[in-house]
Amino acid sequence: MSLTRPVSFITHEAAAKAVAAALEAARARHVAVVAAVVDGGGHLVALARGDGAFIASIEIARDKAYTAAVFGAPTDGLAEALRHSQVLLDGIASRPHVVLFGGGLPVRHEGLVIGGIGVSGGSEEDDRVCATAGLRAIGIGP
Repeated sequence: MSLTRPVSFITHEAAAKAVAAALEAARARHVAVVAAVVDGGGHLVALARGDGAFIASIEIARDKAYTAAVFGAPTDGLAEALRHSQVLLDGIASRPHVVLFGGGLPVRHEGLVIGGIGVSGGSEEDDRVCATAGLRAIGIGP
C-alpha cells in the first residue's frame, strides 16, 4: 500500500500567461473581465482585473476557476451533469465558492487536472471564449 501519490499543479508562469491571454481576448471582444487561475487544489495562482471590470467579478472569476479545478469539469457542464437530480444540483450549488454557469474550465495536462481558469465580467459566451483563449495560450485545448 502506498501512502503518497505524486501531484502536479500549474506553474505561476503558465497561469500568468493564461490570465493575460484571457484579458487580451476580452479586449478583442470589447468586454472588461477578470481572469483567474487556480492550482489543482483550488488555490489562487494568478488573477488580473481588466480595466473597467466589475469588482464583483474578482470573486466570481476565482470561484469559477475553483469549481472547474476541484470538479474537473467546465462550470456550465457541471450544472448540466447535475440536472438529473434537483437535490444534488441544489446541494452542490450551495457549497461555498461553487459556480455553475459558463466561464470556468479545468486545466488538464497529461490526463490530470492541474488547475482551473475562470473568467467573469462578460456574457457567459464572452467568459467561455476568453477562458478558452487562456488555455490555448498555454498549449491546452482545441
